[in-house]
This record gives sequence, structure tokens and C-alpha cells, in this order.
Amino acid sequence: MCHHHNSSDSSSLIPSDREVLPNNVKPLHYDLTIEPIFENFTFKGEVTIDLHVLERTDYISLNSLQIEIQESKLNDIELKNIQFDVNKQIVTFKLDDHLVEGADAKLYIKFTGTLNEDMAGFYKSSYQENGETKYLATTQMEATDCRKVFPCYDQPAAKAKFTISIITQKELTALSNMDVKETTLIGDDKKLVAFNTTPIMSTYLVAFVVGELNYVENNDYRVPIRVYATSGTENLGVYSADIAAKTLKFFDKKFDIEYPLPKLDMVAIPDFAAGAMENYGLVTYRIVDLLIDPANTNATTQQRVTEVVMHELAHQWFGNLVTMEFWDGLWLNEGFATWMSWYAADSLFPHWKVWESYVSGTLQQALSLDSLRASHPVEVPVKKVDQITQIFDAISYSKGSSLLKMVSKWLGEEVFISGISLYLKRFKWGNTYTSDLWQALSEVSGKDVNNVMNIWTKNVGFPLVKVEEVDDKLILTQNRFLATGDVKPEEDQVLYPIFLGIRTSEGIDETIVLSERSITIPKPANFVKINADHSGVYRAAYEPARWAKLGQVGAEGKLTVEDRVGSVSDASALASAGLIESTSLFNLVRTWTAESNYVVWDSILNKISSIKSVFIFDDESIRKGLDGFVLDLIEDKFNEIGWEFSDEDDFSSQNLKSTFFASAVSSGHQGAIDFSVKAFDDFVKGDKKAINPNLRAVIFNYVAKVGDETTFEHLLNIYKTSESEVRIAALRSLGRFTKPEILDKVIALLLQTDVIKQQDIYIPMQGLINHKEGSLKLWEWLTTEWDKIYKLIPPSSSMLGSIITIATSGFTKQEHKDAVEEFFKEKDTKGYDQGLARALDRLTIKINSAKRDLGPVTQWLSVNGYSK
Repeated sequence: MCHHHNSSDSSSLIPSDREVLPNNVKPLHYDLTIEPIFENFTFKGEVTIDLHVLERTDYISLNSLQIEIQESKLNDIELKNIQFDVNKQIVTFKLDDHLVEGADAKLYIKFTGTLNEDMAGFYKSSYQENGETKYLATTQMEATDCRKVFPCYDQPAAKAKFTISIITQKELTALSNMDVKETTLIGDDKKLVAFNTTPIMSTYLVAFVVGELNYVENNDYRVPIRVYATSGTENLGVYSADIAAKTLKFFDKKFDIEYPLPKLDMVAIPDFAAGAMENYGLVTYRIVDLLIDPANTNATTQQRVTEVVMHELAHQWFGNLVTMEFWDGLWLNEGFATWMSWYAADSLFPHWKVWESYVSGTLQQALSLDSLRASHPVEVPVKKVDQITQIFDAISYSKGSSLLKMVSKWLGEEVFISGISLYLKRFKWGNTYTSDLWQALSEVSGKDVNNVMNIWTKNVGFPLVKVEEVDDKLILTQNRFLATGDVKPEEDQVLYPIFLGIRTSEGIDETIVLSERSITIPKPANFVKINADHSGVYRAAYEPARWAKLGQVGAEGKLTVEDRVGSVSDASALASAGLIESTSLFNLVRTWTAESNYVVWDSILNKISSIKSVFIFDDESIRKGLDGFVLDLIEDKFNEIGWEFSDEDDFSSQNLKSTFFASAVSSGHQGAIDFSVKAFDDFVKGDKKAINPNLRAVIFNYVAKVGDETTFEHLLNIYKTSESEVRIAALRSLGRFTKPEILDKVIALLLQTDVIKQQDIYIPMQGLINHKEGSLKLWEWLTTEWDKIYKLIPPSSSMLGSIITIATSGFTKQEHKDAVEEFFKEKDTKGYDQGLARALDRLTIKINSAKRDLGPVTQWLSVNGYSK
């Protein structure tokens, strides 16, 4: 593999203390045969690795973890001296003699392992069919779990070819990355399925699935596309198979490189830790992210499934064909696949207007996490395995994709795509550094992408641009933004090149870049708003009078949807950091009662709802007052559109109705509440059409909130007997119960893995943190059951950090934070230290907001007639 790097360049990028395998030999090809044994949930296998010797050596080291080696040979001579370093996850074979540089060698290993329950490596997944528990075996190798399946060079840059064979019962389906070459019967009841050899690829993309699976096939594309699922659910894969065909055609054309494999399989897996995994040619998914019945699915879920499929298929080029050199380049993979999935969705489903919801969703997730001290740069130096799982977060995905959005806006979308195509062609089948992408983009655009982007990807955090008006001038100043509002001078050294995008009544001026601390420009006559359309990764702060003015021009229709959404988000974040009053946010949006865009309403109502959640442990009256404000805001529009759905409702009107309905119910709108109670009653009595899919979650949540034992039994039963999306809505609603004796039952379910799958444990938790009783019960559960939780969800899984984040996120008082710090003081936080630090940061923000806002918000509500 010839890299376009001079050696000084690439070696300086690799930290010297990175835990990696020695570079004395390299793998060229793996011949692997593996057999899952369902009777006792083990597997056995043998692998022959063709090696090329790079330097004279008397040992070979591979990654290996939780695997027992029965026998090993080098060039047919048995190896006796084998050493395991469990901590570093390495097995070393000592040789009697030396291998010389340039030689080739064959290493044979026979081994066994356990089909685990950790959703990592080669694991078992269970499901119910006609009251019987059944199992399938599947893999999840990313980031570093291929070493749990067979000894290998488990690093992204150690690409090789794989010839895989699977031995299993003859009635089961066996799938792998490639198509089947031949199937041979063994004895009466077994078969060996041999697959064709893969192209050169990384170990983290190797995959196989074995179980009772059926499929639907789509032939609209050059190669066959199949969606596999457990028997009887495969017909729910028709939608995703169709999306996959359209998406592969789209990417073939855009990248100007054809999808290189002979088939594409997508499989719904009952137990799955993430959302989906882009294994080359065999993409695996959590059931809810792949299988849907479009006729009974709400608009948001349909969009999510589409985007997940597009995200995984973008990876077939970006990540699988061209791969980051090591995990510190993870953002290249994930940020790009995220950006690309919207680009595809925007082209194929223009009526979704995904770039509008990008501003309220992804961009805010990025800014929210990156405004904490416990954030990290987009390019993060990763040295140890336990650091890798923690970077699969909103920085790698959301900030990464937001920076790409910024570049694509700067260079122009078509130029950006042709730069991507050049990059993919240049490094096809190889490994890259971030600088390779900037280089390709510089070549096609003629702009200095490298120097601009390095500042954005190598530093933590982002700027706040303050807009001050002095006479006929505007002074624009950048400083670091922290959500805690307490930036220290030493944290504010970096100056970013900021594309200001200044919107005035004349249009947008894209020419001005703020790359120093402060600049002064002439003040436009009518109005001014910076960061037009919010394609810049920063926040803007205006003077109080200017927020009200933005509200006015917003109401007059002079700002785009992106501008309206972005302003609401900026105002909300500044208020939460104490840089402006929360009442500035109220004043910005109170005149927007005629707003008709659901993304804007979503933002407004979410922000008010998060202010409400800050007072969850305070006097009820302030929350009631905010409810009154919300009902007043939505009244005109809500009366006009109501909550009846018809086939004429397009995507955005479905979303608008469900947004309003949710807000009406949570703010105490009697009509919407009465409807919820009746609709649920009819639904339980057997009228499955009584609840529109778009209102399902809201209605389930409400009846739980006021519900008794009977409601609990109903919702638990709906959860147990329904398909994907309905199940999840019912499961989440269980957390909304407020009666203590029902809460105890909900809490007791959290660790019953036969009722709630480990992958879904966080879902009822998301319901619990919406009320103070739930928050307190959840924390009590976490601290009492910590040892069990830790065993069930080990720190090697990124889920542990999420659980800590959720379990603490309802809290708003100093004594809560003290309790959290006290509990974790003596614990070994390896594997979730980032998650804990972020949770504590977020607690600080809430505590300060609650203290600071109590007075001003109470007064504003009183002056405006909303006090109860």
C-alpha cells in the first residue's frame, strides 16, 4: 500500500505511547472457519494467517481477548511458548528461530470462545417466537472486539483479505461480508458455508450472523439487496430495502465509484448496543432502526430509519473503502457518514427539508456537549482501548458533521463532493489521516482548507461572537463559550477563523471572516443577524434590544427557518449560561404566534420545556406559570390545525400537529387531555386505530403520568405484545408513573433482562427523569444496585456512561450534585470518567440556572399575567 505521506509527516501524527502491536510482521490474508455451538453458547474456530515479515524477529504478537488457544503452528511447526497479556489484550507466540525480513509465513491457530451476552465480539441474541425463546449468533467488532472472536491484527490500518467459512446446523442461515461460494453438507445435520474472499479491509468490519432468518429481496440496484430478520418479521424490511437501492445508486453516482461488493445484506438483530453497524456488505441494525410498517409509523421514525440506512451505506465508501489510520480519526468516519446521510436525504426526499432540522438537532447536540469543560477535540489523541469507546459521542458524530457542513457551505456543495470523490479515489482500499481529506478539498477548491480546519478540529470548544452596536458601527468579538459561563483567560487562547455570514435586509455578506479577537464594521441600516442559516459552529450574543428586534423581523418573515431556529437555540444557551436573562428568550419568541414551521415550534417549545425542568424541585407555581405562557403561545395555531390526521397531511404538517399536541397535553390543555384518556381507553378495548402513530408516545406518557395499577398493566402488556416502535413508546411511558408503589415496580423491571433487554434499559429511565419522584427513585436504584448494573453493563460498553448521565440529569440542586460526587468518589471510573465529568458539568449548569432564574422568571410571568 503506497501512502502519499512523507515519513516525517505521518510518524509525527502517531503518539509514541499508543498501545499498538509491534510492526515486525503484517497480515495479508486470514482463512477463518468458525462454528457457533448453541447448546452451550460457545464457539470453536481455526484461522490461518498469511504473514509478510517486515523485520527480522523471533516472536509474533496478535490481539486476543477471552479466547482459549488449543494449538498453534508456524509453517506447520508447533509453537509451545505462548504468552498472554490480558491487560494489553495481546497474545505473543515466541519462535525457536528467527523469521527474516521479506519472508512469508503461515500462522495457524485453533481456538475456542464463549458466545457472550455483552453485545460485543461474537455474541448471542435472544428473541421470542410463539412463546419459545430462540437464539441467533451475531458479531459486533467495532471498535476493538474482533480480538474476542479470533486472534488478529485488530487495528484499522492492518488491512487484509478474509476468506470466511461457517459451520452450523443445516436449517440455519449463515451470512458474512461476502456472497456464498459453496455449501457442503457435513454428516446428517450440519453444513459448511464457504464465502468468497473479501477485498482488503479492516478487522472491525468483519461480520457473520447465524440463525433462523428470512429475507425480503430488492433488485432495483445492480447487485441484490436483502433485508434479513427473524421469521415472520422480514416483510417489515421492504421499506429499508427500497431506501438502500435508491441510496446505493445515489452514492455510486456522487462518488463516481461503484459499490464494490457483490451483494448488500442488512440484518435486524434483537440485541444490539448501538443503532447500526456498517460491516462491509453485511450491515447489522437494532430492530427499530431497520424494520418498519410505513402505514403504522410516525413521521419522525420513518425519517430516522431512512437516515440510519443512508448513514451506514455512506460508510461502505467512507470508512470501509477508505479507512482512518487509527481511532483518533474516528470523526472522519462518523462525521462524514452523518453529513452524507442528510445530503442524500435532502436530495432524495426534498420535502423533509433535513437541513432545517439539522440546525435544531445535530448542531445543538454538538454545541451542547462542546460547551462543557469535559468535552474533547474532534481529532482526539487515543492511546488506550478504554478511551476508544468513549469517543463514539456527539463530538465525533455531530460536531464532526457540523464542521463538514461549514466547509461544504464555504467551498460550495458540488465542489465539496468532487473533493470527496478525489479523496476516495486516491486512497481506495487504503488508510488516511484527516489532513488527506483537507488536501483533496484544497486541490479542488483552491482554498487553504488545511490551515482553517486544523484550528477547528484540533481544539476543544467553540467561540461565542458578541455583537455590540456603537453609533454607526458594529463591533464583533470572539471568546470561548462555556455553558457554565465561567471561562478562564487560559481557556480562551484559541482564535477561530469564523465565517460570519452577515444577514441584513440586503441579503447575506459571506465575505467577512473573523479570525482575530475583534473587528469593527459599518452597521447596516435595518437589521443585522450573523451566522446566516447557522452553518457556522459558534453562538451569537446580541444586546437585549437586538433580541427583541430579531423577534420582530422573525415574525415579519425576514429570517429563514434556520435563522429562526438558530436564534432560539443561541438565546436559550446564553440564558442557561447566565450571559443573558431567560426572559430575553421569552421576548424573542412571544410574537411568533403565527409561526407555521414545525422545526421552529419544536425549538421554542423544547427550550421553554428545559427551563421548566430546571424548576422540577421548586415550587409548582413557576412551572404552572410557564404552562400558561405555552398555552397562550400555541393557542391560535393549535385551534386552527387541531390533532385530527388525514392522508392529505404531508410530513411537516404531521410533525406540526404532533409537536403542538405534545405541548398542549404537557401544559394542561383540557381538550387534548380528555382526548388522550378516551383514545387510550378505546385503544386498550381493541380499536388499534384509535391512536394515530404521531400521537402515540404523548398519549402513553400522559395516561401513565396520572395512571394507576390498571394503566400500568395495560402499558406493560402493550410493551410485551407489540412490534418495534409501539413497544418502545410503551416502555418509555412506564417511567412516567408518579405513584410510589408503581414506580417501585418500574424500577424493579430495570434489571429483569427477561423483560427489558439490556440494550433498552435506558428507555424507561428517560421517562423517570421527567418528574422529581422518578429522579429520586432512579438515583436510589443506581446507588443501591450499582454492583449489579456494573456487572450487567461493563465499562467497556459506552452504555454505562449514558446510564450515569440519564440517572443524574433530572437533578437541579446542590445537594444532588454533592450526593453524586460522594457516591463516585471511591469508584474506579475507568471507561466512563468522561460521562461522569459531563454529568457533573450539566448538574452545575442546572443548579446555577435554577438559582439565577427563579426571581426574574417569576417576575416576568407575573408582569405578563401568567402567575397562578
